[in-house]
Amino acid sequence: MSELDVEAQGEMRDSGKKKKKKKKEKRRVNEEKEEEQVERGEEPGESVLMRGIFKVGKKSHDVLLTRIKLTWTPIIPESPTGDGTVLEAGAVLLQDVFAVKVKRRRAATQQSGGAVLGLALFHCRRRGRRLEEDTLHLHNASAEHTHSWYNTLKELLSGFSSRPRYVKVFINPSSHKKEAVHIYRDHVAPLFKMADIRTDITVTDRKGHALSVMKECKLDEYDGVVCVGGDGSVAELCHALVLRAQLDANSPEKPVRAVLPLGIIPAGSTDVVSCSVHGVRDPVTAALHIVLGHLQQVDMCSFSSNGQLVRFGFSAMFGFGGRSLARAEKKRWMPSSRRREPEDCQLSFLPAKSSNRSFSAHRDQGKDQTKKPDSEMEESWITNQGLYLSISIMSIPCLSPHAPQGLAPNTSLDNGSASLIAVGNASRSEFIKHLKRYSSSSGQFSFPFVETHSVSEVKIRPRSLIGWSEEDSEEEGDSKTTPIIQSERAAFPWNIDGELVEIAHDVIIRVHPRLITLYGEEVDEAESSITCNCI
Repeated sequence: MSELDVEAQGEMRDSGKKKKKKKKEKRRVNEEKEEEQVERGEEPGESVLMRGIFKVGKKSHDVLLTRIKLTWTPIIPESPTGDGTVLEAGAVLLQDVFAVKVKRRRAATQQSGGAVLGLALFHCRRRGRRLEEDTLHLHNASAEHTHSWYNTLKELLSGFSSRPRYVKVFINPSSHKKEAVHIYRDHVAPLFKMADIRTDITVTDRKGHALSVMKECKLDEYDGVVCVGGDGSVAELCHALVLRAQLDANSPEKPVRAVLPLGIIPAGSTDVVSCSVHGVRDPVTAALHIVLGHLQQVDMCSFSSNGQLVRFGFSAMFGFGGRSLARAEKKRWMPSSRRREPEDCQLSFLPAKSSNRSFSAHRDQGKDQTKKPDSEMEESWITNQGLYLSISIMSIPCLSPHAPQGLAPNTSLDNGSASLIAVGNASRSEFIKHLKRYSSSSGQFSFPFVETHSVSEVKIRPRSLIGWSEEDSEEEGDSKTTPIIQSERAAFPWNIDGELVEIAHDVIIRVHPRLITLYGEEVDEAESSITCNCI
C-alpha cells in the first residue's frame, strides 16, 4: 500500500470520527432542548415561533408561542442562597383561543388610538360540560413588540378552517318563554362580535318561515347557520338544510348531506338536540362551540308515508308520546282515559348491521312475530304485531335535564343506527315506573314489557291499515292485550322532534348516517337540574 493510500485512509477515519462526534453533539443539544421544553410545559419537537417578556398580573413572565399553544413562566431573580423558587408555568392551547386584541389606554372621549398596553387573548375554559369565556392579559408597553405578537397570533388563529366567518342566524322570538331575542343579544352576539363573525339575522314570525327562507337564500355566501330557539325551530332548520341539499343535488330519491353546519343556541323548554351535542342547556357554551368551530357529524332519519317524504328529523314517538303532544297542543281530541290506550299495530324493523340482538321480553305476551328469512341475519326484517303503549325511534341519545342519560342512551350521534324502544301493554303503575326511571341513571329498560333494538329501518302500520278481524282480539280475551276502545281514526298523532304530525297511513323511518353537521361534540350525559321525579 502506498503512502498516499495510507494517508487517504487516515483522513477518512478522521472524517468519520468528526461526523460521529457532530452527530453525538447534535443529539445532546436536541435532548437538552427537549428537556427545556418539557420543563416549560411544551411538547418535545414543538418549534418556538416567538419568545418575549410580558407582565401577567403584576409579575414579569417569559412567554413562548408555538403553533399549538402559548405558555408563560414567571421570571424569578436568582437567590443569593441558591434556593430558587419553582413556580408552575401557565398555558393555553391555541385551539381554545377565539380572539386576540391590542389593549390601549384611551380617554373617555377617545374613539381610537391610544397608548399600547399589551395584548388580550380571549379563550374558553371547561367546567365539566360547560365552556366559559376567559381572558389572558399580557402587558407590554412596546408597540412594535405587541403588534408583532398580535400579527403572528392572528395568522395562527386564521388557520382554524372550521371556524365560521359569516353565518345566517334565525331567531324564533316565540320559543318557550319568549327569551330568544334576549338570549342572543346578551349572550351570543358579544361573542360573535369578539370573534369577528359577521351575521345575517332573520327573526321568524311564523311556523315554516325559516324553511321558506332557506329554500331561497344563497347558501354559498355563508359558513354556517345558527338557530336560536327550541326543538321545533331546530327540527325545521335541520329539515330545511337537508332538503335544500337534496334539491340542489337534484336527488329526489336519495338524501344528500347538508352543505352547511348548524349551530344551536338553546332557547326552548327541553332542547334535546342542543343537550345531545353540548351536554348542557347553556347559550354561552353553545356559542363558544360555534366560535371555535367544533364540528360533530350527526345521523338523521327520514320519515315517509304513502310513498311521500314527511320530513327529516332525529326522533319520533308513536302512541303515548304522540297522544300526549296532541292533547297538550289541541286540549281536546281525546278523553283523559284514552291517553294510555295501547296502539294496535304491526311493527317491523331492520336491525343495524352491527346488531344481531334477539327479540326481547314482552314478545311472549300474546304477540305474533315473524322473522323474514334472509341469508344475512343482521339484515333480516323482523315483524311483530300486537299492542304497544309507546314506540320510539331515535337516531340521537336525546339528552335533556329531565333525562340526563337520554331517552335513547344506547345510541350515539353518528353510529349509523337508531334506537328502537317499544313499550308493550302494561298496567298504569308499571308504565309510570318505566317513565320515572328516565330521570335516574339507568333501569328504564329493565321491564318485561320493554324491548330495545339498534335498527337501520322501521315500519309501523296501525291495525286499521292491516285489516285484522275483530275475532282476533276477542279470542285473546286478556285485558292487557285488548284495546280499551275499538275505534277508527282518520289520522294517527306522531310526535316528530317535538312537533305534532298527523299521519293516516303506515310510516317508514330510515336512518341516514352523518346526514348533517352540528356545532358541538359527542357527550355521554347531560347536566341535570331536575330534582323532582314526579310525572
